[in-house]
Amino acid sequence: MHAVTRILAQPGIGRICLLCLLTIAFNLSPNTVQAQDTIPKKPKIGLVLSGGGAKGLAHIGVLKVIEEAGIKIDYIGGTSMGAIVGGLYASGYTATQLDSIFNNTDYDAVIQDFIPRSSKNFYEKANDERYAFALPFNKFKIGIPTALSKGLYNYNMMTRLTANVRHERDFKKLPIPFLCIATDIETGQEVLLDHGFLAQSILASGAFPSLYSPLVIDGKYLIDGGVINNYPLDEVKKMGADIIIGVDVQDDLKDRESLKDATRILVQISNLQMIQKMQEKKTRTDVYIRPDVEQYSVISFDKGTEIIEVGKKAALSVIEQLNQLSSNYQKQKTIVPLTERDSLYVSSITHTQLENYTRAYIIGKLRFKAGRKISFSELKQGIENLNATQNFGSINYTLEKDNNGGDRINLNLTENPYKAFLKLGLHYDGLFKSGILVNFTQKKMLFKNDIFSTDVVLGDNFRYNLDYYVDNGFYWSFGIKSKFTGFNRNVTTDFSQGVLFTSEDVNSINVDFSDFTNQIYMQTVFIQKFVVAGGLEYKHLKLKSETLNTGDPVIENSDYWSAFGYLKYDSFDNKYFPKSGWYFNGDIQSFFYSTDYTNTYNNFSILKAEAGIAQKLFNRTTLNIQTEGGLTIGEQTVPFFNFVFGGYGFYPINNFKPFYGYDFLSFAGNSYVKALFQLDYEIFKKNHLNFSANFANAGDKIFESDEWLTKPSFTGYGFGYGLESIFGPIEIKHSWSPETKDHHTWFSVGFWF
Repeated sequence: MHAVTRILAQPGIGRICLLCLLTIAFNLSPNTVQAQDTIPKKPKIGLVLSGGGAKGLAHIGVLKVIEEAGIKIDYIGGTSMGAIVGGLYASGYTATQLDSIFNNTDYDAVIQDFIPRSSKNFYEKANDERYAFALPFNKFKIGIPTALSKGLYNYNMMTRLTANVRHERDFKKLPIPFLCIATDIETGQEVLLDHGFLAQSILASGAFPSLYSPLVIDGKYLIDGGVINNYPLDEVKKMGADIIIGVDVQDDLKDRESLKDATRILVQISNLQMIQKMQEKKTRTDVYIRPDVEQYSVISFDKGTEIIEVGKKAALSVIEQLNQLSSNYQKQKTIVPLTERDSLYVSSITHTQLENYTRAYIIGKLRFKAGRKISFSELKQGIENLNATQNFGSINYTLEKDNNGGDRINLNLTENPYKAFLKLGLHYDGLFKSGILVNFTQKKMLFKNDIFSTDVVLGDNFRYNLDYYVDNGFYWSFGIKSKFTGFNRNVTTDFSQGVLFTSEDVNSINVDFSDFTNQIYMQTVFIQKFVVAGGLEYKHLKLKSETLNTGDPVIENSDYWSAFGYLKYDSFDNKYFPKSGWYFNGDIQSFFYSTDYTNTYNNFSILKAEAGIAQKLFNRTTLNIQTEGGLTIGEQTVPFFNFVFGGYGFYPINNFKPFYGYDFLSFAGNSYVKALFQLDYEIFKKNHLNFSANFANAGDKIFESDEWLTKPSFTGYGFGYGLESIFGPIEIKHSWSPETKDHHTWFSVGFWF
């Protein structure tokens, strides 16, 4: 101290320097630091979005107002629908983009699994378009699914929408730091999700009980976070938020008059705890926004536009508070819209270890392999293909960044515990009459990837169909088929251009027809879309008629051996009432042996092909165009394998073909060409009015001349009504032909079998 006094007493530079040092020291003293800390900093703003199903679409309206006010959101926390909207916003989308996304979403697919027909292979299409009901069982106990939907439509959509951040596993590093809440259904504990695969996490938070299957993340069995914490205010504060903007779309407790459906009751149950906790959280929310969504339910997605506007209205009611935040602090610059990615390079594919299905089976269903670039539409299609097998109780996946810059697809598959099914169907038509179909299906009967199915039809005409198939995906698959078909009917063709009728001096006969067919075959997928197959067939064909004047009523009673092959493609979205897609079926069958009951057999072959396309012309109006033809090769053919035409609504066997204007089995030929034009108008959902016109030339070797190019010998027209029901199509058709002047009305119920 004395030294300092002496220096201060000295004149000159030393004194000046000491004064400067004392000034700096004073400015760095604790009191000065404390004074500087009192200068206000810009507070961090956190956004809390509650769950509420479709009501959560109101969040989008609120976000629009927040953006217009220029408020920068620093943290987002959400539960259930709040997690979905919040997660997308945190990944970089604007509120306007979210509005567009949710207004262009198929909400029928959101609520329940819809398996597009294009996702099914030919075997699955045939099975799914035959039965009205299917009951899974295990050890003779009927199975009940864990939920109405696996939520795959949502999963594929969220994966595509969050593709720009698909490799980010820390949600704090998203464009806006984010978290969401799920519930561990096994322990009842709250699970905070702030890392992992974003699409998977936000959908786990929104897995509404009984509507969506739980998701497994880090070994935890997760469902909707709304059960335990539907308004994660404290969690967002812990992220660093100073000010909370909260949007609450939860229901209050409702009385019995309002609890009219299962979803409202489930929501009430899950809200019991939340409503009590919400009163306290509401007081700690700086800007509390409560959209008036009471009139909507958690599945009112069809009212999405209205709900978004309700959210906007609610935010505008507190616009002064929002403007206060905006005026005190620098406004956020205009948000640059996020551009969606439309493709990714698949470097590798992994999947969980499976007991009953091979890797070849899984890759074959995906219809794409590693080492190529695919679109997100192809990824979606592949996941839908896996779902179409109905072999997996849950399906989800993650996308991991590989060292080479590509994506590794990690499939998380849980095998369906039910491998046996009892299926039922019913049908009526004018050819086979009434029938009740009982089916037993067993998966993994002998080997991995296999399926055994047997149909028994009880009714006016007994029939059965047995099928065993081993599906090896891209590799060659194998199958065995056995079926018996029989019916009795008066027919106006003798299958042989009238030779029999002329000799017997009749114009119709009553025929007992039976066909016993057995096949072994192998097939594979060709260029990922077409199915190509080949095999051997044994057939026993028997026809008899008591109408004939001869002593022996048997017309045909022979065994036939043949080799066959076919190429098929089918992308119709609906077998009976297609609105889009096309199909092709090319078939060759070569007969090389017969026991020859009629003593007229020579080796011969049958070639046939058919193609069709469905194209929407106007709203609800579709044009369906089909063309087909067939011929036989050989010096002499068996007339009982000729192409036979007439009738509608029956399951085709051998070469029996439907034809408007003529009764069942009315005319025949060993070669033919046919065209069909049909206009279908869907008067309202699943109700159809249609008009049809078909034309054909058929006869004996018509392609050896230009006869098949001449004016059609057979024409017919029809109009009718069709209803898509849970039992299958219900149709009534009236048709007529200018040649015969005859009118025919047909009625059919249920899937064709």
